[in-house]
Amino acid sequence: MTALASVTFDLPETDRVAVAATALTRTYGEGGSAVHALRGVSLEVPKGQFTAVMGPSGSGKSTLMHLLAGLDTPDAGSVHVAGEDITRMSDRDLTRLRRKHIGFVFQSFNLLPTLSAEENITLPLAIAGRKPEPEAVDRLLERMGLSERRDHKPAQLSGGQQQRVAVARALICSPTVLFADEPTGNLDSAAGSDVLDLLRTAVDEDGQTTVMVTHDARAAASADRVLFLADGRVVADLAGPSEDAILDAMRDAARA
Repeated sequence: MTALASVTFDLPETDRVAVAATALTRTYGEGGSAVHALRGVSLEVPKGQFTAVMGPSGSGKSTLMHLLAGLDTPDAGSVHVAGEDITRMSDRDLTRLRRKHIGFVFQSFNLLPTLSAEENITLPLAIAGRKPEPEAVDRLLERMGLSERRDHKPAQLSGGQQQRVAVARALICSPTVLFADEPTGNLDSAAGSDVLDLLRTAVDEDGQTTVMVTHDARAAASADRVLFLADGRVVADLAGPSEDAILDAMRDAARA
């Protein structure tokens, strides 16, 4: 295991790094009630890598994901996505960048109930003013096992099917980075495994850079790399770990 909290990087090389953070700090509240969510975290995620982020409750993993995805702003430090410093962008430019470079999968699916599966999937294109390519949509529906469910509303789909719609929605724009926040948290083991297989396939076949927050060691074992946070710092960085190695690192992180 490698401690990274004190590591700093030069500006990321855009030909190999999808997302990079340098000395990120984030504090919520003030005075005695202040919560130091991140304390100088630096990291790089190479293009085409599947990275899982783990840690005890309150370790800062969700805060890190939100900062990397441009959903929150750090108190100090910087985030580069596709070579662009998103921490210094205007709201308009940040919205533009997120539409082009960032996909997001949430634990709670976040589908629009009045839209069909296909309409939910193509919604990011509609928002961006882009027309979907029918063949590309068909291929994505087939990959997700949703060809026969394309006209179904979310209420007509199982939890696993709804999350597959959410994964397809995140992939439809071919983002530079796909962020997944506990994507299997609301699913049973079989449906969760299906979703992880789809994420893994996107990495292996399409080179889709993916960053996933999870508390599940089995889910994290699907990743190429697992980062462990504790008390707002990166305390371990494991490459290609087994589920047992992940469990050991989780125990170590809980004691950090």
